[in-house]
Amino acid sequence: MCPTDSNRRYHNRQVIAWTIYITFAGAVMVLLFPRAFSRWIALLTTTATFAISLATFFCHDLDLAHFTTIVRAPWVPALGMNYHLAVDGISLTLVLVTSITAVSSVLFSWDIDQRVNEFFFWLLLVVGSSFGVFLSADLFLLFVFYELVIVPKYFLIAIWGSTNKEYGAMKLTLYSFFGGALVFIGIIAAYVSAGSLDLNELAQFQFTPQLQSWAFPVLFLGFAVLAGIWPLHTWAPTGHVAAPTAGSMLLAGIVMKLGAYGGLRVAMNLFPQGFQMWRNWIAILAVIGIIYAAAVALRQRDLKFVIGYSSVSHMGFVLLGLATANVLGVSGAVLQMFSHGVIGALLFAVAGRMIYRRTHTRDLDQLSLMDLNRALPFAAFVFVIASAASMGIPGFSGFAAEITILIGVWKTFPIAVWITGAGMVLVAAFTLRALKKSFFEGGPAAPSGGVKEFAASSPLMTSPAERPIHLEPITIPEKLGAGLLMFTTLAIGIYPKFLLDRIQPAVEAMRFLAR
Repeated sequence: MCPTDSNRRYHNRQVIAWTIYITFAGAVMVLLFPRAFSRWIALLTTTATFAISLATFFCHDLDLAHFTTIVRAPWVPALGMNYHLAVDGISLTLVLVTSITAVSSVLFSWDIDQRVNEFFFWLLLVVGSSFGVFLSADLFLLFVFYELVIVPKYFLIAIWGSTNKEYGAMKLTLYSFFGGALVFIGIIAAYVSAGSLDLNELAQFQFTPQLQSWAFPVLFLGFAVLAGIWPLHTWAPTGHVAAPTAGSMLLAGIVMKLGAYGGLRVAMNLFPQGFQMWRNWIAILAVIGIIYAAAVALRQRDLKFVIGYSSVSHMGFVLLGLATANVLGVSGAVLQMFSHGVIGALLFAVAGRMIYRRTHTRDLDQLSLMDLNRALPFAAFVFVIASAASMGIPGFSGFAAEITILIGVWKTFPIAVWITGAGMVLVAAFTLRALKKSFFEGGPAAPSGGVKEFAASSPLMTSPAERPIHLEPITIPEKLGAGLLMFTTLAIGIYPKFLLDRIQPAVEAMRFLAR
């Protein structure tokens, strides 16, 4: 039941803010309870936040056009810092995709057996901190949550990762700290000039053009590092490959969106004149990222590297949409954040959990010998759906997001539409190549004994413990997690109005738009 206008703040305070509190409480409970309960606590925690965010989406009495305060309490009064949370259609959309990705990542981690309590503690810490970023209306509070994500990311990769996990974890962390340092410089510049850390107040303050000319690129670039902007994107494929399945899902589905959201909510909205000065360069870097990452993905042999570079390419569409400075382009960028969060998580779930855990390889040439479409038919089905969504086939969320962005881009940078068309062809090429080699290239080269004989004779299986004599069937938690993500991309692809009706009013209220 939705509240009346007079009770709106009370409703928000009791519901939306609890996504943060429930997640952090669940993280503490995971450490306190025996390991047998940890996965159930994590599942109940993420399911509760999903229910809260979904229920709020269907509540039509909320004012999602403006960044409306839901909680405000003094934190460090001497410096003007407050525990200040707010919500609008943009932040609520990203809270929803965070909760969906969190539920599915727990389901795909259901049979983890190494340091279970710690794993789910760090996982929930990433999720809770991400909720905090999307709901923060105090600039320093947002920065605290933003930096808090770095620590659990590092441990998830360094402890539970696979390929070059220490290198991947350290590279991601160093890039994150570099971006965070730039963000901090921009925050100090805004605070010293305006004397406030309140995002709503800062959005109304008139910063001098001289300040905006240098503060905007510093602040935006700091956030864009985490969004995978070219050429500061190299942490992303390395981090995705090194991370455990849930870690890759969270990186693609949530963490990369933190950077894009920060660039939109903070840099672009606080320094609109600086944005107008630099948006052509943002568009150029975004187009280069789309083309370059797609071309590199086409040459990769590791399935996770293919998906990792695919994430960079798709995030290029987000940055290109932001650079348009019109309602359609920016709304499409937010829709792409949601869409790629779901599709990226689904692709990594198939590659990391359904395939790698069972075959102990992600090499496309090796996978092409296994005839996996017969051994793992459900995984093949899911990967076909995820690939179609990633390529932007009509009926999936990827198409709805990309067509919205491209229409917005056509109004501002028509030449960029032609160039990104080549990128979309490359996306289709590397996606179809990965799909064919992973599941549909058995052929004459495949051993007569099928998957079992290959698994026993594969040079990659160097020890008896690594030689599976059969492939385990897809588990029920994996099917549930995949089902949730597939349903989401299909539902938004068929009816994108569900999200756009909430995103567009919030975008129209921002002051950086070209009027």
